[in-house]
Amino acid sequence: MKKNWYKDFFNGVVIDYWSNLNTVEQTLEEANFLSKLFYRKTRPRLLDIPCGNGRHSIELASRGFNMVGIDSSREFINIAQANSSELAKSVEFLTGDMRYLPWSESFDGAFCMGNSFGYFSHEDTLAFLESVSKSLKVGGLFILDTSLVAESLMFNLLEHDWEQVEDIYLLLEHHYDAETSCLQTEYLFMQDGHFETRTSWHQIYTVAEVKRLLERAGLFTRELYGSLLRDPFLLGSSHLLLIAEKKTKL
Repeated sequence: MKKNWYKDFFNGVVIDYWSNLNTVEQTLEEANFLSKLFYRKTRPRLLDIPCGNGRHSIELASRGFNMVGIDSSREFINIAQANSSELAKSVEFLTGDMRYLPWSESFDGAFCMGNSFGYFSHEDTLAFLESVSKSLKVGGLFILDTSLVAESLMFNLLEHDWEQVEDIYLLLEHHYDAETSCLQTEYLFMQDGHFETRTSWHQIYTVAEVKRLLERAGLFTRELYGSLLRDPFLLGSSHLLLIAEKKTKL
């Protein structure tokens, strides 16, 4: 796994692609799922990590949540700030490293959406989860959303695939290293006759391994779902939504 690969990944055509990848309907469905979990007190304060272009935070802020979004991509944060100017009192977007968060017991909940889990080495993944846990109040929930756990990946991964978002075409080539449990993906973006390439690396875990990592960080799994409709997570499910709770102070 290449260390800090994501720092050179999210710029240029990638920003355009990811900003248009998710529909308004998908964002609303995901926000509905999150809001039902977090509506336990008046105006909860939530951490969106990493927040990308801020689509979840902006929607949740419009529903009365106090939001903080953090991402390492300056381009994503600029877009999020521009799109949330009317909600300035309810949402804040910051650039930063999600392994080293500055807060202590400041949030009622946190979430990591959209396959952002597994960007780091094992040690840095644990640092990320410990940082999130430190930022949560006791009783706070952490929601993890990914399609890259082993139980999902091994049944749904195609070695070659392609996608189109508006006028951007994307060719994907996946390589899985069984010795290191690492998924390497080669991307070829094509737009208006121009080509850009990227490479990503994801550390792959089983669900049991994710749960053990969370427990080491003081986050205890309460529920596992295979969809936004709360279908049970099963072997071969295309998606995992995991709800964990911080039960004691670190």
